[in-house]
Order: sequence, then structure tokens, then C-alpha cells
Amino acid sequence: MKKEIIINETANEIRIAITEDKRLAELYVESPEKERLVGDIFFGKIARVMPGIRAAFIDIGHKQDAFLHFSDIGESFNEYSALVGEDDADIDDDDDDDDAEEDDEIPGSTSIVEVPATPISKGRYESKPRQRYSRPPENKRTNPNLTAGQDIIVQVTKEPVGRKGVRVTSEISLPGRFLVLMPFNGRIGVSKKIPNFREKRRLRRIVRSLLPNGFGVIIRTVATDREESAIKQDLEKLIETWREVEKKVKAEQPPTLLYKDMSTTSHVIRDLFTDNVERVVTDSKRLHKEIRTYLDQNSAHLIDKVELYKDREPIFDAYGVEKEIATSFGRKVWLKSGGYIIIEQTEAMVVVDVNSGRYAAKREQEQNSLRTNLEASRELCRQLRLRDIGGIIVVDFIDLEDDSSRKKVYDEVRKEFRRDRAKVTVLPMTEFGIVQITRQRIRQSVLHSFSEPCPVCGGAGLVQSKATVVNHIERWLSRFKSEGPELRLTLKLHPSLAAYLNEGFWNKRREFMLRFRVIIKLEEDPKMPVAEYRFFSVKQNKDITETFESN
Repeated sequence: MKKEIIINETANEIRIAITEDKRLAELYVESPEKERLVGDIFFGKIARVMPGIRAAFIDIGHKQDAFLHFSDIGESFNEYSALVGEDDADIDDDDDDDDAEEDDEIPGSTSIVEVPATPISKGRYESKPRQRYSRPPENKRTNPNLTAGQDIIVQVTKEPVGRKGVRVTSEISLPGRFLVLMPFNGRIGVSKKIPNFREKRRLRRIVRSLLPNGFGVIIRTVATDREESAIKQDLEKLIETWREVEKKVKAEQPPTLLYKDMSTTSHVIRDLFTDNVERVVTDSKRLHKEIRTYLDQNSAHLIDKVELYKDREPIFDAYGVEKEIATSFGRKVWLKSGGYIIIEQTEAMVVVDVNSGRYAAKREQEQNSLRTNLEASRELCRQLRLRDIGGIIVVDFIDLEDDSSRKKVYDEVRKEFRRDRAKVTVLPMTEFGIVQITRQRIRQSVLHSFSEPCPVCGGAGLVQSKATVVNHIERWLSRFKSEGPELRLTLKLHPSLAAYLNEGFWNKRREFMLRFRVIIKLEEDPKMPVAEYRFFSVKQNKDITETFESN
């Protein structure tokens, strides 16, 4: 697979596109309004503890308090409490577990959860979740000793979504190019993506000889075949960074930021620019220089893959990315077979509907439906990665009669998700053609970077009909006449609604004036939403809409 990273910088925005075989696979957007928070470390204060939901809310200096679930309070909590000066900290020594194998799990980086299908009677199959890596249950604190007002060190693991604040953990990790440093952890883990056992043993031996007491690390996949000097340099930088964090804890008062993780661009280069990427192309001289400087210090063999784009045509146009962005973020996504998928996002979940788009003969219906479903499976997985959609996803595939056909679709979905770095769980297709998916949510979907809720419909996609709004106006006038003696009103509203009230000789406005014995003057305002209206008293010269609204 040909993989490329294309970076476009403008005055207020940086866009990073990752393409696979010339098709857009992932898109990152960085702007002053969309600042990346994952990986940041804060010195916070517990605002409130809520045992009922097994969580605490942490004041980290943001508008919304951070959410800390009890399951995100790890075994190193006492050590961090001692660092911030808690008197009741009880520090225990943990045994090293050098045989543990772990994924490259850092804030913002994820692993896959596989749900294999197990055959049972009559060709049907059921799911048995199997996760590649999970922390031992004993590491999860069910009854942590938290009190309101207590100081605490936390790290952001998920961006704010909607009205929810960031999600944080008390288990701190500092990601580098080759290692992920875990203060107070004491374990050495190796990425499972390193297949060679001898290489794993070599890397463990190197790290064990360099690692100071009280620290743990995860050896990342990109450390494969790297010299000891490169790994040592990366470890020294991470330890130096942690020492700076410790100094800030002793000098600052909460809430305050202790450590700011890399920008989105640097994060992508650090975590995604590996040997399987053919090239990185950017139209920014500044970013080109920064990337080359970073690689010169960490992965010098990749420097030649970094190119500066100099043509006059916009870089995203030249590589076909702009066109894909325009066509890939719509509600309807067309398939080559003539079918299409509809993607509907709600606050609770994402619903995807697969349609054939054309009639097929009955004798071929099963095969045609299967082909469309398989194509939709590949496009669906690409769209979820591209839009960075997380949470619960329900997919309504075209109905299939054969169990073998349903299993083929399920297997295709699982196969495509292996490219996804996010943690994904897929359940087998039901008899109704429904596939349920959960995908780890780290940040808001990319669609939110390009859009905002409609000021007219509030994001619902629908507005009240003109007839409904006129009925509201009629009820308002009825309440007004029952309490107010005034005879003259000014009604401010959208031009289309004004035209509806004035339509015909015997129109609604005249009907209201005769019925309620009041003179109504219409004032058109194109900036007002269609479903909104304001009544003004001519006598009092003020807005009286709220006075006679229903409670």
C-alpha cells in the first residue's frame, strides 16, 4: 500500500491528509480555535467527587471541569499524591514485570479490539470479544480516596465533545519517538507489533540497562533495529521533560498546565511517519524545516522522504485531496456499484444506512446485495476513519438471506478495520442486517472542524413550518388581548414569513387585526430565523414578546 502524508498550511489553519493508494484515509485540522489537548498534563484540583457514577470532576482551569472516572485512576496514584504533598499518601513498591507486552498506547494513540466469530449450530455464529491489550483488573481502583479540594496531577486522554469536558487519567505517560515514559510505573513493555522475539529481547536489555529506578517504559514499534544511542537519547529527553514537570508541581498552584504535548503536525510526524510512509510533502517552508530538524535528531534515515512543494497549484488540488474532502463529507456517499450509504450523526450514536440504488432481478438479488454490502463495508470503514467518528455506530446493511453471506460482510468489516489505529469492536450481523460497532472516541469528529450548528434549526436539520409559526403568533395575540389594552403593535419577522401572512386579499394579518381588534404593522428582517418573531409595543416602544409567551 502506497502511503503518503500531505500537509497544507494557510494563515489560520494547518491541514494534514494521510492518503493510502492515492485515496484520502485520514484528515487532521489544526487551528487556533481547535487546539489539541490530548497528552497535556495539568496540575488540577478536585472540584467534586460523585461516587454514584464512580467519577470525579477536576478543575484544570478550563470552562468545563475535566472528567476523571475511577477506572482511570491507576496503581501509581499514591506516588503522584506524594509528589503534590498529600499527607495520607501510602507508597508501596511494585514488582517489575519485564515480560509484559504492551501496545504503543499513549494519549491519542489506540489499539484494535478484535471480536472473532465462533461457529455454532446451523451455520450461525456468535461473538466473543478478545482485546489485544488491557491492564490487569487489580490496577483499576474501585474506591480511590478522593476528596473535594484535593490537588491532583492528570493527563488529557480525550478531547471535549459537545457539552462534555475533557476526559483525564491519573496515569501519566510521556510519548517520545521510540519510547513512552511512565513515571512511577516500573514496568518495561514492548509493542506487540514488533514480531521478532530476538529484537524484543535486545530492546528490553538496552532499556533495562538505561532506565532509572521508579520509571517504566513502553518500547514503540519504530524502535525496531534502532541503535542504543538513539534509544538512550530519546529516554534522556523524556526523563528531562518529567523533571521539569516535577519542578512545576512544586512551584505552581492549581489549576495550571504542567506540560503541553506536541502540536497536531508534530504528533503526526512523531507517531505516524514510519518506514512504510513513502513521503511527506508540505507547502510550508517553516514546517519543512521543522520536520527535517526533528528527523535529523531522531530518524535521520527518513529525511530524504520529506519534500517541499513549490508549484503554484494548491497542494491539496494537485494531489486530489481537496476534491475528496468535498465529496467525502456529505450525508450521502456514492459507491462505484451505483449504491450509496447515508451517514446520520446524532448525539447518542451514528446511524449508517446502505442502499442498493437500483433494482436487481430477484434471482440475482442475493449476490447483488452481497456485492453492494461488501463495497459499502470498505467505504464505511474508510469514512469512519476519515471523519474520525467515535462512539456507537449502527449499520443497516441490505438484507441478506444466507448466513454465509452475512458472515462474509462481517469478516470484510473486521478486515478493513485492521487498518484503523482506533480501538474498534464489531459484533456479527443480525438476521435484520444490522451490524453494531463501537469505535474509540479521542476527539470530536473532523466534520466539526469544518462546520457549526445551523443558527436557524439549531443543528436539527428541520425548522417549524410557516403554518406552525403563524399558529404560535395567533396564540400570542390571544394572550395579549386578554391582558393588554393596547391597539397598535409592530411584528418583526423574516421576509418569507411576512409574505405568508400577507398572502391573498383576505390574508392572515387582516384576519388577526379584525379578530383581535389590533393594528399590526409588519417589519421584515432577513437576518431573523424563519421560525422566530418579535412583537413590539408602539405605545411603550419596547419588545413585549416574552411578556405574553406561554410559560
